[in-house]
Amino acid sequence: MSTAGPCTTHPAPGLRMPNRYISGHNSDGEAIFLQTDHGDHRAPMLNGIAAQNIMYSSASNPIELTDNVDLEFIKTRPPLHYENGCVVRMIDFAPGAGSELHRSLCLVVGTCCEGEMEFALSSGEKRIMRPGDVSVNRAAMHKWRNLSNEKPARMLYFMLDVKPVMVNGKALDFDMGVLMDEYAKYEEGQGDNKPEAP
Repeated sequence: MSTAGPCTTHPAPGLRMPNRYISGHNSDGEAIFLQTDHGDHRAPMLNGIAAQNIMYSSASNPIELTDNVDLEFIKTRPPLHYENGCVVRMIDFAPGAGSELHRSLCLVVGTCCEGEMEFALSSGEKRIMRPGDVSVNRAAMHKWRNLSNEKPARMLYFMLDVKPVMVNGKALDFDMGVLMDEYAKYEEGQGDNKPEAP
């Protein structure tokens, strides 16, 4: 059965609703599940090319877990990534859909959960990602494409802050292109406002 069409919600048509299980501790110090849900801040991206779902985020490292401070924080919609923090973002891609070339100034570890995705670099090099495959994108200019014209695909990205990235003595530029419209505004020290290398 074809599930072709735009991603106007998360999950994309044809993909199951993901479950998020958050553990913690009760007053006796015993490990328990504190929360079972489907993630936060689900929203379509770029008029249905994809849809995102935030599974976790933190604006600090190390992360403060005492008194469940972090669980209050994740109620806030994150930007693309946080300085000294992390964002765990699930993205469902519509059939045949893809992004334009872009670069985030962060380390992005991605895993393919459903379907087949093409991971392409600005050099023209490409790799095909299938369920269980992992990408480690170190601030490279890149783009993504769902290889199926019939079914959606799903990726899960772990976005971690990095120091300014220098190549041949020059700092790499932050360049999200039209994708920047999909994220909350950056604050001081993030995105275009990230400090340059000394």
